[in-house]
Amino acid sequence: MAARILVVDDDESLRELLRMHLASAGYEVSTAPDAISAGYQVLKNPPDLILSDINMPHMDGFEFVAALKSDTTLPYIPVIFLTSMEDGDHRGKELGAVGYLTKPVRADRLLALVAQHVPGGAIPIG
Repeated sequence: MAARILVVDDDESLRELLRMHLASAGYEVSTAPDAISAGYQVLKNPPDLILSDINMPHMDGFEFVAALKSDTTLPYIPVIFLTSMEDGDHRGKELGAVGYLTKPVRADRLLALVAQHVPGGAIPIG
């Protein structure tokens, strides 16, 4: 069974690009335009990993992850933050983020990092 990944980003073209890279590597991918939509998806069907933008409307990525971590009914879900900022690493680590990807995201780095944190990870593209 393919690992399930949730991509959360308010940039539709980036969401689609990440979805295509991950799906072509064999992952089952769902997307959400913001943390609120993502929260509903997580509650309905928790993914094996979340890729979340930091800067989003309504609720930023840090607030989203803090809310997930405070819900004791949810299983542990590794989170990788997507960011165009250089800062935030400290706050993400405090929240338990397993990694960061800086935009623009390179497919090889994306797949290598994801494969480290999900069961039955796909083989990264050289």
